[in-house]
Amino acid sequence: MEEKKYDLTIVYDYKERPDIVSGRCDNCGNAQFKSSMKNTIFLRECRECGMKKSI
Repeated sequence: MEEKKYDLTIVYDYKERPDIVSGRCDNCGNAQFKSSMKNTIFLRECRECGMKKSI
């Protein structure tokens, strides 16, 4: 699988960039995420590459 190049310092919005493959990281294809909640914003971070999306 070809690795995409996303800026990993940016938190992407899920509404603007939904998953290419549901439940998988757009950047590396990993299916494991760390989740956190802050100020009613759910943040999902890929455990492999660190790409973040607010859900």
